[in-house]
Amino acid sequence: MTDSVYVGNAGADAALDRGWLLGHFKDPSDPRHSEAVEIKWGVHPEGDERAGWVRGEERTALLVLVRGCFLVELPGRTVRLEREGDYVVWGRGVDHSWFAEKESVVLTVRWPSVPGYAVPRDVEDATTAKR
Repeated sequence: MTDSVYVGNAGADAALDRGWLLGHFKDPSDPRHSEAVEIKWGVHPEGDERAGWVRGEERTALLVLVRGCFLVELPGRTVRLEREGDYVVWGRGVDHSWFAEKESVVLTVRWPSVPGYAVPRDVEDATTAKR
């Protein structure tokens, strides 16, 4: 293995960093550091929802359903991802939120990787504690 190779498991690694596998937030010496793209392996229990809407989005995003039933809330519409492989793409300026209608696993790819969109951990923990 070289320093520019990382081998892992999405489920195990995602649990260490709120689901995020790759992006600007990884240490620059880590092969998973990228300012070009972010990748998340999201595991969501039934009823899980984002603590608040993302407003003023500056990135493009692709969200792919691996399993479950996942709702993506967009201005004026709700997209239901219910078949394995269903996906939605939205671009800059599109506000969004989400809700896990059933236990779901989703793969999210966002680009570019820019700081400033994380839900504060205390808000995330309070939301999780309600369930």
